[in-house]
Amino acid sequence: MRTKRSIAVVLGAFAAAGAVAMLGGESNASPETAAGCQVPQGSEQVRLNPADFTTRIDNPWWPMRPGTRWIYHETDPEGTRQKVVVTVTQETKRIANGVTARVVHDAVTEDGEFVEVTDDWYAQDKCGNVWYLGEATKEYENGKVVSTEGSFEAGVDGAQAGVIMPAKPRAGLGYRQEYYAGHAEDKAAVVSLAEQAEVPFGYFKKGRVLMTRDLNPLSPKILEYKFYARGIGPVLAIGVSGGSDREELLSFERGR
Repeated sequence: MRTKRSIAVVLGAFAAAGAVAMLGGESNASPETAAGCQVPQGSEQVRLNPADFTTRIDNPWWPMRPGTRWIYHETDPEGTRQKVVVTVTQETKRIANGVTARVVHDAVTEDGEFVEVTDDWYAQDKCGNVWYLGEATKEYENGKVVSTEGSFEAGVDGAQAGVIMPAKPRAGLGYRQEYYAGHAEDKAAVVSLAEQAEVPFGYFKKGRVLMTRDLNPLSPKILEYKFYARGIGPVLAIGVSGGSDREELLSFERGR
């Protein structure tokens, strides 16, 4: 999944450092574990039952009703400004592991030119966990595709699905977001569910914002804090190591 950079300052949440430990080692689970309602860890293999999944994603921390659109503004330390448009489509895709996923389109532009275009694949299990099942991504330079690095599909070449938003997030809960060895290994931990944030779209009061600590083992210097507003989804992301990028929500349209 394309790493989003940006987020508001909720430094009081740093005290909830229990999440840090959860981002450490991998699970002691058996080589292949039935997913159940547990969130996956590290590189453990999970067996997903397609009958347990739906493309109707209504997790309150990241609802994905078709037609929903988020528009973000992203800046980096050099002053580069990019526009990010994320749209939940009507499309679905049957993933190689048998699960049918919702297609979410993510387009990044700079000065009107494409920088990156991605289709992400999500589904929700019967417990309410939102799973991330892969992506097809293209990076552009001068209007031409120059890379598809980071693309993966759960069930292909050893790639495993991960959880992008737990059904019952709690401070200290760690989980992998994706796993394709050497290509996509993002993981996160919940820091707090009692935060607040302000972005161009609006102010979200204390207790309505969830904060996560996000790491990428393939780029160990990178550390981000992300903020999710209840009923909206991602509203802010801040890079605090490996870059100080900031991505914030400009507008939001709820699907019908």
